[in-house]
Amino acid sequence: MSKNFNKEFEKLVEIVKQHPEGISVDGLLQLTNNVTPKRTIQYRLSSLVKYGVLRVEGSSRNTKYYFNQGVENKQRLTSIEASETTFAIPLSFEGARLREHILAPIQLRQHVSYRREFLDSYEPNKTFYLSQSIIEKLYKLGSGIEKGRPAGTYARKIYQRLLIDLSWNSSRLEGNTYSLLETERLLETGEEASGRNRMDTQMILNHKEAIEFIIDMAEEVNINRYTILNIHGLLSHDLLMDPRACGRLRTMPVKIGKSVYHPVEVPQLIEECFQLIIQKANAIQNPFEQSFFLMVHLPYLQPFLDVNERVSRLAGNIPFIRENLSPLSFVDVPESDYIQGLLAIYELNRIELFRDVFVWAYERSASLYLATLEALGQPDPFRVRYRDFIQQAVLTVVQNRMDKFRSSQFISKFAKENIPSIDENRFIEVVEIEVSSLHEGNFARFKIRPSEFFEWHRSWK
Repeated sequence: MSKNFNKEFEKLVEIVKQHPEGISVDGLLQLTNNVTPKRTIQYRLSSLVKYGVLRVEGSSRNTKYYFNQGVENKQRLTSIEASETTFAIPLSFEGARLREHILAPIQLRQHVSYRREFLDSYEPNKTFYLSQSIIEKLYKLGSGIEKGRPAGTYARKIYQRLLIDLSWNSSRLEGNTYSLLETERLLETGEEASGRNRMDTQMILNHKEAIEFIIDMAEEVNINRYTILNIHGLLSHDLLMDPRACGRLRTMPVKIGKSVYHPVEVPQLIEECFQLIIQKANAIQNPFEQSFFLMVHLPYLQPFLDVNERVSRLAGNIPFIRENLSPLSFVDVPESDYIQGLLAIYELNRIELFRDVFVWAYERSASLYLATLEALGQPDPFRVRYRDFIQQAVLTVVQNRMDKFRSSQFISKFAKENIPSIDENRFIEVVEIEVSSLHEGNFARFKIRPSEFFEWHRSWK
């Protein structure tokens, strides 16, 4: 991040303050001599609105920005800087440009509807969303020793870890409030976390059922109508107001929050496009391309009343489980990056931003399951920044022989007391992953003694 980060934001704020009657984006561009690209100005204004420094009124060309009086604006500017420098997925040039567009205020984005030609233009094994170089890289990361074995062999070997990781991360991307350790306890013992929404509990349990369905029937499950409908039925169980909507294509309109995209409303067209998605996906030969195609077009169509993104994430794992490739559990994927990638598809029919997220997410998951951490390149700057705190938290858990319930409470409290609020959630996630991943071959790096580890491990189990 540039050292002039705050100055650029403060400059915008000062200009807006001088216009109590409000000022438009074009007005700001003129006063800054058009030095900064319009989309960059829009993005910065969106951040200032988000943190309460500015407010926005009007729509489209009549949109104006106003200064919010208050003594906390300096602190809010600091919060913006912190949020912009926290962990995020590295983006390609195209992905970064799309992100700028999506982060522009919703009033400045054009309303769009479902475009059938986006699906029609894709020809299996002729059209490719993933380049050959990307596919080769992912194959190298994801290919395991189970190649040639019966479908699902690799997934069954890492079954318990995959069940927890995929259930938790897919639910987390939906705003689920369970922590990783609480999810692990729920799936292993059936113990619900206190103070959590019942819907959050049900969401995680539904993931468990759907993942088990895919793995248990790995040799039979394929990309077909039966499979996708049943995955939806399992994932949506007890979560929809109308239980008859579970496992059925929708017959009524749906809306996408914080987006100008309007999904198709005609039931006959939903049915037709759904069948075409399945037909084209089933014809795709490459498992990575097949997975990505499903994760693009199922959410874009929104064939179900709800739970569409969850269906796409699990359906996207079918090719990997079938081919004994490393599965994709979305570990460490920021919710904001994932949503922005989808919005670029919804509003612009552009896949580059979501492709950046997909590729990075697969690299991360494959590294976790195949122990190829060197493929990640440079160390995670977040983990480097909080290295001592992470070590201290893990060591305390072990030395005090905490079980999963006590660990979850302690880590949350530790983060609240020692970590800036903007990084609390990610810190909790990192420490919980480190604790749950401890084994006799890696505890020494936290300065844990053998006697401490084995005594703690008995309590943990």
